[in-house]
Amino acid sequence: MTGVELIAAALAAATTAGITSGVQDAYAGLKALLVKRLAGRTAALEALEAGEAEPGVWQTRLGEDLAACGAASDAQILDAARAVLARSGPTGTYTTYTVENNHGGAVGQFNGPVTFVHAPPAPPATPGTV
Repeated sequence: MTGVELIAAALAAATTAGITSGVQDAYAGLKALLVKRLAGRTAALEALEAGEAEPGVWQTRLGEDLAACGAASDAQILDAARAVLARSGPTGTYTTYTVENNHGGAVGQFNGPVTFVHAPPAPPATPGTV
């Protein structure tokens, strides 16, 4: 991920993350650093103030300015962007499930190959036959 992509992802994550003080504080720090770095670039500052939810839009609006002013390679700005991403939580949508009377199914997030067998459960063996 390039510096521009990292900053764009952090800006988008901050606008879509819940209202938590950790995300707000990290975003405020990132934004303050970007405002200093983008000084004199009116269009970029206006785009920064406008806000957006999609990383691609941030990258389109600010990408050239972030690269030209050196923000995309500034270690302090990149660390601040990583902090925003860390505090905004994992990407994607997560929820909680309550499962009752489950017979071989599965619910949740899977990060590898999973096989499901949709057959009825085998009845227990008759006592004394095993």
